[in-house]
Amino acid sequence: MATTYQRTSVDFGPTRRTIRPRQRRLLLCLLPAVVILVAGYQRRWMSDDGHIYVRTVRQILAGNGPVFNPGERAESSTGTLWQWLLVAAGAPGTDIASAAVYGGLLLTAAGFALAALGCLRLYGTSTALPLGGLVLLALPPVWDFATSGLETGLATCWLAGAWLLLVTAPTSAWTSVVLGLGPLVRPDLGLVSAVFLGAQWLMARPSRRSALAGLGAAVALPAAYEIFRAGYYGHLVPLPGVTKEASQSLWARGFTYLGDFAGPYLLWVPALFVLAAVLPTRMDGPRPPLVPALAPVVAGLLCWVYVIKVGGDFMHGRMLLPGLFLMLLPVFLVPATRAWTIAVAGVGVWALVCASWLRIPYEGRLGPQGIADERGVYVHQNADPHPVRHTFAGANWHASYALLARGAEPASLLLGRTKVAAGAPTVTGVHNVLGLNGTAIPLSGAALDPIGLSYPLAAHSQQVHGGRVGHDKQLPVEWIIADRGADELPPGADPLKVAAARNALRCPPLTDLRTATTAPLTPARFLDNLTGAWSRTAFRFPNDPVEAERELCGGQ
Repeated sequence: MATTYQRTSVDFGPTRRTIRPRQRRLLLCLLPAVVILVAGYQRRWMSDDGHIYVRTVRQILAGNGPVFNPGERAESSTGTLWQWLLVAAGAPGTDIASAAVYGGLLLTAAGFALAALGCLRLYGTSTALPLGGLVLLALPPVWDFATSGLETGLATCWLAGAWLLLVTAPTSAWTSVVLGLGPLVRPDLGLVSAVFLGAQWLMARPSRRSALAGLGAAVALPAAYEIFRAGYYGHLVPLPGVTKEASQSLWARGFTYLGDFAGPYLLWVPALFVLAAVLPTRMDGPRPPLVPALAPVVAGLLCWVYVIKVGGDFMHGRMLLPGLFLMLLPVFLVPATRAWTIAVAGVGVWALVCASWLRIPYEGRLGPQGIADERGVYVHQNADPHPVRHTFAGANWHASYALLARGAEPASLLLGRTKVAAGAPTVTGVHNVLGLNGTAIPLSGAALDPIGLSYPLAAHSQQVHGGRVGHDKQLPVEWIIADRGADELPPGADPLKVAAARNALRCPPLTDLRTATTAPLTPARFLDNLTGAWSRTAFRFPNDPVEAERELCGGQ
């Protein structure tokens, strides 16, 4: 008798775990954030400009106010919100430099996550591919400025967060408040605030009353701080905006700066893939709403136009990163359609080549156009792959100045490595590298830079023709001696020019500048500073003390 076996099946439940849409969205948001966290941490560092923030924060926490040097109201911090975030971080006793480095890294990662979430909401999908995110993650300057101690991380987070609110909650009053914060993140990001607020109006189409209320919510904090700035400091912009002549036009130099960034990394390659994918004849799948998709692109282009107009910057790529991030926001992630998949594949190949091999020809050095691989320079000068604090173990000329400054007795004026007796009962150090100077000089002393980033007198001097971008002012030593009351002249100083400088300092509008920044801050002084801020910000005087005396004092 044959036995028949019947095959039976047992249901052991699902053998494959399905990723739910919510989990998929979370993964897509976290993945680029994790990658930039790793890349930024591997290249963590602190720029000298980051140390400028640190000294101001230390002055605030010491009770001296938001100044670089006690007794002189100068706003050396370009990023207002970043400065006060570091104050909050340093209040419990946290190391400020470490807070700047790692706080910036966390904010950069948060910005990447918010950008991804914004794209998922823009396209209304839970399945997407990285495109703009790949471009950003492949670029070494993005890795470098994920830290650096500067406000770049905060800017990245604000740009992505503001755009996400524009996509998801265009009618909210809180969206207006956040969109209006651009000038407090960086003054030039006021352009982004203006574009985003215009996009909000186009999307919400509010009544006149609601529009005015939204505008009031947007400008309330920036306007309040601007009144404080003008009354407290006597200027309309932070002092670096004065010394860098933020309203000038240097188009040729600006296009050189753009080429220095776009050329080495062949940025035209991913640009072509993105443009080909967004052409109306090729684009398939979900189409995003036009206004929130175009707003960051327009804002990014305006940011680039402004950076090019003013001549760029001295740090490779730094000032172009916010504009690039904005232009890539709508395609940070894209739907998994045929056209977009082809674009992602092409950009992916470029990203692999860029991240692995494409580099600037002056890595670790100052380039021929005065643009520097800033992180590489500080790695070399500090002999440290992750320079967070100034040691300058690889730069004896800076290290010797720091030793001189830290060992100087009060009533000393340090002009580089030359020390002379001074009338002021403090240590006054004069050095071009302001972050180092602010670290070496005690908080009770005066750390001055002849470039003018923290020194009002130098900021209002005329530019030196052909100087390096952002560093093209150099106040002659005779002015510093006359201003700070040296009891002896260092070698090379011209006594006739010192005398002319002393006389010019007694003539308006130099007397007004000195009074606005050093006189006790009474209500009357605040009002005078406020009303005179426009003309004071625009004032410049000749570098040559004899010429300045003739121009300012006339027959006096």
